[in-house]
Amino acid sequence: MLAARPYRERFRRALGVRPGQQLILLNSTWNSESLFGDGGGGGDVVAALLDRVAAEFPVDEYRFAAVLHPNIWHGHGPGQIRAWLDRARRGGLVLIDPLKGWRQALLAADAVIGDHGSVTYYAAALGTPVLLGAAPLNALDPDAPISAFMREAPRLDPDASLVVQIERLIGRHRPLSGPAEFTTSVPGESAVRLRRLFYSMMGAPEPGRPASLKPLPLPDYEAGTTTVPLHVLSQVLGPGEVAVSRRADPRQMVDPDHDRELHVAVHEDTRDVDQLNLADVIFRDGAPDDPRFGSPSVWTAEVLRRHPGCSVAAYVTGPSACVVRVRGEEPLRVVAAPGADAEGVSGPDPAAYASALYAWLATGGPDPAAADKRLAQAMADGLCVRTGSRLHRVQVLLL
Repeated sequence: MLAARPYRERFRRALGVRPGQQLILLNSTWNSESLFGDGGGGGDVVAALLDRVAAEFPVDEYRFAAVLHPNIWHGHGPGQIRAWLDRARRGGLVLIDPLKGWRQALLAADAVIGDHGSVTYYAAALGTPVLLGAAPLNALDPDAPISAFMREAPRLDPDASLVVQIERLIGRHRPLSGPAEFTTSVPGESAVRLRRLFYSMMGAPEPGRPASLKPLPLPDYEAGTTTVPLHVLSQVLGPGEVAVSRRADPRQMVDPDHDRELHVAVHEDTRDVDQLNLADVIFRDGAPDDPRFGSPSVWTAEVLRRHPGCSVAAYVTGPSACVVRVRGEEPLRVVAAPGADAEGVSGPDPAAYASALYAWLATGGPDPAAADKRLAQAMADGLCVRTGSRLHRVQVLLL
């Protein structure tokens, strides 16, 4: 893991983490007092956490992944694990392979919510902020290094805002010295020292070539597509500037100032098919030349014919672009402005651009002339889309 640190951004991109997003990793060991058990408190900790993740965290600002101990997979079976986490996975959660991908996920994470397992301890040893969702001190040797860590690390408060706790955890983080010191006293020397030990035990001379580590492989790309219906809170901040906050659960979407609008955006592949007829924006992602959809232009026209209550259809063609059709208009290409992001990916899922365009056009009310004027302005000047603290400049072009 130490040797692979220079490749952190690659691991983040492999997990579908976009610039400006925070990756929060949920980690559980395998016994009944673990995070995936009852946390030692008699409740279903993970279920409560995942429910709150959907309600509290905007999908364009946070990404979630889970690393579960191999014994959890073995004890319950992969089918049961995936069934239990199905709703969360449709909400964008990435379920990490417990043997091949956990180290890369740890390196990619901005914070870890974990328990008394070794993976959580490794996270702390790497200097990653850790919040303990389960900490059964009675199950640990009081003299063990991990026991000291359990006493010092911050605890999850189930009654407090999870967003506030994560923001405070990351913002105020100061790595504890214990985990790194007790994990290894000679960081970077394990290959050399372990090979020397093993060959001495065999009574054989070491090879003449230097001892080396097998690099951590780059994981397969995980798009983490969100197919549960998204509730989008939007606000026009100024000429051509729109803030959007998309969540998979509307319960936390309270607007105390009553100056923001709410609409529904739904992926075409949702299992909540009844929501498609209620959606203001319907979107999907795919290759622009996928013959199954004809073309993005054909697909957007079909969607608007099939769902008369929908105002905008968006086909995401890449990491920073989508084809959008507004009802009654010709198809448009909405794309990140040139140079919008030095990392080559312009912030959020481009479906957020479609929601911003919908909000911008809807601000003028039901008057078609006002909407036409706003669309012309967006095509001339582009839009500024704000997600959280980040501003993304996009162009609106005729296809």
